[in-house]
Amino acid sequence: RVSPQMYAFFPTIPCFQMSFHQLKSHLRNATYVPLMERPPFLNTTTATPTTTTKPVDTGIWTVNSIGRLGNQMGEYATLYALAKLNGHKAFILPSMHQYLSPIFRITLPVIHTEVVKNIRWRNFNLHDWMSEDYRHIKGKYVRLTGYPCSYTFYHHIRQEILQEFTFHDHIKEEANQYLRSLRKTGKEVTYVGVHVRRGDYVWVMPNAWKGVVADKKYLEKAMHYFRVKYDNPIFVVTSNGMDWCKQNINASGGDVYFAGDGRESSPGRDFALLAHCNHTIMTIGTFGIWAGYIAGGETVYLANYTLPDSPFLKVFRPSAAFLPEWIGIPADLSPLLNKTKVSH
Repeated sequence: RVSPQMYAFFPTIPCFQMSFHQLKSHLRNATYVPLMERPPFLNTTTATPTTTTKPVDTGIWTVNSIGRLGNQMGEYATLYALAKLNGHKAFILPSMHQYLSPIFRITLPVIHTEVVKNIRWRNFNLHDWMSEDYRHIKGKYVRLTGYPCSYTFYHHIRQEILQEFTFHDHIKEEANQYLRSLRKTGKEVTYVGVHVRRGDYVWVMPNAWKGVVADKKYLEKAMHYFRVKYDNPIFVVTSNGMDWCKQNINASGGDVYFAGDGRESSPGRDFALLAHCNHTIMTIGTFGIWAGYIAGGETVYLANYTLPDSPFLKVFRPSAAFLPEWIGIPADLSPLLNKTKVSH
């Protein structure tokens, strides 16, 4: 007999035509299928699944699949944590699986597209930080919505989340091979991943959110911090605005490498490079936040990069985005202040 979890993985095989009512009946009586019992082509690890915080109830929980890599990771991790906390089985949408599975060895099963269409979901919108009422979400068929990407949802199970975002071996080896190639001598080096978020943020931050992106001075301060603290640092720069980086980051000292390809549509390589460094310099955005979270070393981030009356602060809490031990360097808001004076 095919379990419902396994059924969810077979959207392209004609013989698996289980109706929605049949699926509900299976879910009512089913137990979780250990990962080691799943067919080998499902691209999962062989680790034994962890137990949930509460007894697992019937039903299906999922999350919307929107945004690029950082958003997708935040949505996945939040679903994983909240479903576990509330004692429900978590399934991801095919679009999320297609986004994350080529990079990571994720283990949550995929729900069949036809099943998604036939379920009467209870949409539950999340703001971007954990709330007490999220521990008691009601409903067997819940679809979490929003752009959750806060450690407050999942930091209590950090090791499980890191396990979910384990890179495939070939991606890990490619990243490590590149980093090894940067060592020109036999000396021990410290790798510092630098992610410079530009792209649409260059316009969106000042015009929509009353904020700024990282400037040249911020990056100089952040790199100076690591140059003073560590011997032989190597800075590995990735960005979706690499031309700007090459013009504004001084590489004359021989310790800066512009490694990113800058393609937002295929960010796995850049992300893997950052995650395999010892420490992180990020600017803004969920991509950089996740890079620092997975790398696990010291993370320097751009702090206070919006005006106090920014509408961005209604949907984003810095204290819920950046870990307390991370190091914030305040942004230079003078371009916004000068712009405000001119408008008056």
